[in-house]
Amino acid sequence: MKIIIIGPTGQLGTDLMKVLRDEHQVIGLTHQDIEVTDYNSCLILKEHHPDVIINTAAFHKTDQCEEEPLKTFSVNALGARNIATISKEIGATTMFIGTDYVFDGSKNEPYTEDDTPTPINTYGISKLAGEFYTKQNPKHYIIRLASLFGVAGASGKGGNFVETMITKAKKNETINVVDDMWMSPTYSRDAATTIKNMLESKLPFGTYHSTNKGYCTWFQFAKETFRLLRLKPALTPIETRELKIKAKRPRFSALRSTKLPKYGIQMREWKEALRDYLVEKGHNRTNQFCE
Repeated sequence: MKIIIIGPTGQLGTDLMKVLRDEHQVIGLTHQDIEVTDYNSCLILKEHHPDVIINTAAFHKTDQCEEEPLKTFSVNALGARNIATISKEIGATTMFIGTDYVFDGSKNEPYTEDDTPTPINTYGISKLAGEFYTKQNPKHYIIRLASLFGVAGASGKGGNFVETMITKAKKNETINVVDDMWMSPTYSRDAATTIKNMLESKLPFGTYHSTNKGYCTWFQFAKETFRLLRLKPALTPIETRELKIKAKRPRFSALRSTKLPKYGIQMREWKEALRDYLVEKGHNRTNQFCE
């Protein structure tokens, strides 16, 4: 397949490039190559005649999204519309990367693909709009991910929650992490591999959840990271209300796929994925973790 990845240097995009390039013709378009909010800029897609266009471009700074709704919708919704429109014109499959934040968190158990989205912040609303625009191309996949951690880091800058926690621990900082917000930690390498399997297996078009199995609070996620690396920082659980945040977050946004297992695609437990990430990132080169 000839596959275009919009955002090839980001956390997910980097891993998509790695897992796809050996068996497929993969073209990465950075922000310098394409501006998804500009339809004319997106016309570059037609020059490559791709079979699949994977759109990982997103404005995902949740609090900043509340302050800049126009920019948020321009990237997450209008950008998705531009990609879907052009994809449809050239007969290419569109893949849109969605988020757990399209749900309000009131279910108190993992959301499946059958649940109705009810976003509670600007970021979630814009991403849901992006889903709707993506559906304008009949040949589409919407892949909802959550709480990504990968070697490239967010925006390709190496940073993510795990790295932030490790840095704070090594500096002997006191660390406060919310223990009342539940999510599904997801290793971007696993998500990329799942996407590869979906494309190669030619799964039916539609919406899929692609997260590692299980769920935890951000505090529990940090605690497991420190346990594996034998770090013992001053770690304190706090409540979300103690944070100064502008955007309301869903209290429970864990995801579960009821669709992928039907096609023989299973994602492993997040704790196992975290161990492999720490090795890949170089935090534990001997793979000798605390058991």
